[in-house]
Amino acid sequence: MMRALIIPLIVLSASALTLLAYVVLNSRHKKSSTEPLCFVGRVATVEKDLRPEGFILLDGELWPARARGGEVIVRGSANVRVVGARGHLLEVEPLG
Repeated sequence: MMRALIIPLIVLSASALTLLAYVVLNSRHKKSSTEPLCFVGRVATVEKDLRPEGFILLDGELWPARARGGEVIVRGSANVRVVGARGHLLEVEPLG
């Protein structure tokens, strides 16, 4: 009687753990693409001060960014324009 319950329980548990491992591994992927970023010329807002690195908000998504020339750009002080990219790090300069 017990064997009839233990074997299906083991199979069910193994299946659940396999599914959980699959979900965890897929959720940990970073942004990746073989396409080049086409953000040059786009305007974004500073979300975390650029000293010279921080984060900007572009199309509702946070991106790591670096201020060109090493200047400090404080959040809320000005919008920035994307002028280049190195991998997923965007290079920006203040507007105006």
